[in-house]
Amino acid sequence: MSTDLFDLSGRVALVTGATGRLGREMTRALAGAGARTWAVARDEGRLADLAGEVDCVPLRCDVTDDADVAALAGEVRATGGRLDVLVHNAHVGRGGSLASTTAADFAEATDLALGAFARLLAATKDLLRRAAGDGSPCVITVASMYGLVAPRLDLYDSAASRNPPHYGAAKAGLLQLSRYAAVELAPLGIRVNSITPGPFPGGGDPAFLARLARQVPLGRVGAPPEIATALLFLASPRSSFVTGANVVVDGGWTAW
Repeated sequence: MSTDLFDLSGRVALVTGATGRLGREMTRALAGAGARTWAVARDEGRLADLAGEVDCVPLRCDVTDDADVAALAGEVRATGGRLDVLVHNAHVGRGGSLASTTAADFAEATDLALGAFARLLAATKDLLRRAAGDGSPCVITVASMYGLVAPRLDLYDSAASRNPPHYGAAKAGLLQLSRYAAVELAPLGIRVNSITPGPFPGGGDPAFLARLARQVPLGRVGAPPEIATALLFLASPRSSFVTGANVVVDGGWTAW
């Protein structure tokens, strides 16, 4: 894919949850557009694998840990002093229902979506402000269609395999926090937007995938590269007048 329109040469990007299914593609897209791209995740082995495939800077960090996030910002500060693109994509995937979900599940999901976002912003705001002097720095949060609509329970084989309530609730909160941050950071020249992916499953039961596809107006599930164009648009100065927006990439799932 040509990235000339969304050229990020000379810019610095950071992706949390970089070793996940969509995180890998986001890291690949930003690096391919010319950005010096920090790939952030908790698993050092998976980070090493990613760095073997993509021209990125791997860095282990638990975004729910204050000290880790401070160290992360310090690394970026020491090696360039600016941050043009911050992508908050970290999440934990597991199934569940209201009956099986605990208060601890809600706390974990909320801290990973909202608490981590707040930590990252606090730690990197000076780096983003520095980039505002000669660019259009952007923070991009990755939400979910289940932050907009409830799961179709009949798509799942069991309650244990459903998309759990704590996940959607946390992603809905992330969308609202992103809008709030967009308004507060706009005077500093920092834009904040969201991407809401639809069904981008990482393989699995063919019968389940077929049921998902039937729910999508376009008649299929998404492929990871299809998230890249939305990401690059928001990450580049081409979207310099876009903030507080949510770009839905779901094949029409939420249009029903």
